[in-house]
Amino acid sequence: MVEKTQYVKIPADILSDSDSIELDIILNSPETEMVLGRNARCVSVDTFSFAPHGRKEKKELFKGKGDLVKFRCTVYEKKLLKVKSKRSGLSLSEYIRRSLFDQEITERFSDEHIQLYKMLIKYHNNFKAIGNMYRKRNPKLVETVYNLADEIKTHLKKFQ
Repeated sequence: MVEKTQYVKIPADILSDSDSIELDIILNSPETEMVLGRNARCVSVDTFSFAPHGRKEKKELFKGKGDLVKFRCTVYEKKLLKVKSKRSGLSLSEYIRRSLFDQEITERFSDEHIQLYKMLIKYHNNFKAIGNMYRKRNPKLVETVYNLADEIKTHLKKFQ
């Protein structure tokens, strides 16, 4: 079976006036059927110019860290630096940079620290509740329970 290709020829002067043309063509043949109704649009390919002047140049706002600084230390000092940087969740170079410039370095909590923190919060809340329960009946007990809750709160602040 030989395939026939069908073409629609549109004069160039019509395309230069507008970017679309309404077609009303109905062609029927036993091998292929081509139907173009009133909603069909022929758009010339040359009308799309996505980047007429080429790509925009990238603005170089920030040049990354490119200079290398080396220093000597013992094996023990290097291991200690790696352990401290890992605890803080920073890379070794970022940890050294922050410690050099006296920036704040916070250690990330381990799972054990998080459990202890949650337990202290629970104890603080429970002692406050006990103090509220016995407020009218035994003021001396309430005072000692509140003091204990305040001590727990100071330990919680040290955690942060």
